[in-house]
Amino acid sequence: MVPSGRHAIEARLARIEGHLHAVHTMTHEGRSYPDIVHQISAVRSSLDAALQAIVDELVAECLRTVPERSSTGQAVEELREVVASAL
Repeated sequence: MVPSGRHAIEARLARIEGHLHAVHTMTHEGRSYPDIVHQISAVRSSLDAALQAIVDELVAECLRTVPERSSTGQAVEELREVVASAL
């Protein structure tokens, strides 16, 4: 993963962490369950978007490094494993 891509993903994960902490605070303060569920849904969407960004970076990285690998099969296998684990 290139540094700029990694930095953007780290920033995204930090925002998700802050959002999740806020959800925890909402629970502790006794906020309504519909409000909490709504916020958890937003966190889940943010995590899905972060996962997609990471997979996108991995695809780009694999394509950039194909000439350096012993075979394209190696890159394809890595991508297959990551995508399968994300499902």
